Parts: sequence; C-alpha cells; structure tokens
Amino acid sequence: MPSASRGSRRDFAALEARRYAAARLFARGESQATVARTLGATRAAAHRWYHAWQDEGRRALKAAGRAGRKPRLAAPQLARVAAALLKGPAAHGFATELWTLPRVATLIERLTRVRYHPGHVWYILRRLGWSLQRPTRQARERDEAAIAEWKRRRWRQVKKTPGAGAPGSSSRTKAGSRTGRSSAARGRRAATRPS
Repeated sequence: MPSASRGSRRDFAALEARRYAAARLFARGESQATVARTLGATRAAAHRWYHAWQDEGRRALKAAGRAGRKPRLAAPQLARVAAALLKGPAAHGFATELWTLPRVATLIERLTRVRYHPGHVWYILRRLGWSLQRPTRQARERDEAAIAEWKRRRWRQVKKTPGAGAPGSSSRTKAGSRTGRSSAARGRRAATRPS
C-alpha cells in the first residue's frame, strides 16, 4: 500500500484493520515478509507490528487516535459560529455586509473566547464550507439613476457611427480612404491623366 502523501487524508480505521489482519496472520505462524507482501505493507512496518504484537498483543496495534493537534473549537462552538456567520455582519455590529477575516476572528473570539489570528480563520471557514468571494469593485459615489439618464440622453450623440468599422488608415496624419483602396499603385507613383 503506498504511503499517504503529505496533506492527504488517511483512513485511520482502514490502517487499524490492516494491523489487526497482520496480528491474525502472525497468530497463524506467517512470517513478517509474507504478512508485508499479503497486506501491501513494507517489511519494516510488518517488523514493527510483529514486535508490538509479541510484546503487548493485539491491543498494541490499536489506532493511536487522531493525528495532529486537537482543534481549539469544539463541534458545538463551531455550530454557534456557523449560525452567527449566516446572520450576517450587520447583525453583529459591523458597518457593511461583508465578512472579512479580521471580522470573523473578532466574531469567533466574542462567541467562544478563543482567539485566532485573522490569517488562520480561513481554515475554520473552509471547515464550515465557506468559500472566498470577492465583491465587485464599484465607486461609492456611483449613482445608477444618473448613469441610466446619461445613457438615455447622451449615449446616441457620443456613440460611434455605423461606418466607423470600415477600413481606415493606420497613419495618424492621413485619413483613411472610404473605398478601402489605395490611391497609388504599389512601388510607383500613381499616374494622373491630364485634364
């Protein structure tokens, strides 16, 4: 069995079941190499299991419990935080309807008396199923009614003409031809007919 990569979730129950299966095989008299091959483990792991089983029996192969540090917030506290987040920032005395990491950290501290750095609050939000959403940027002075009025009155005058999409000149000093044809033949000056 390949080892779990860093950051991936391990199935602790399955790993414990595999160690218990090794104990059953050892009890039947199987060698460490056979147990390792049968269970898809390394020989070093089978060696550790064998000596733990010999010293303390099957109980020594029991899972040690969760890996890593225990969370600082218990499940009921997390549920309170989740419910408070759903009420929105205004319900908790914040000026705008936008949750920021420092605001969430303040809320968690108010509700649970557990202080988190704002940068670490993101891990809690992800556990609660929240995702990052950035609001669209708009000027505070934006006046939708004035914009609609401007579009209604002034837009037609400012809008480009339908013929503006026709080919033009790339020169800033010479206007493009309306016909799209060059007035001169390539490489030579165009001849003009005397009138």
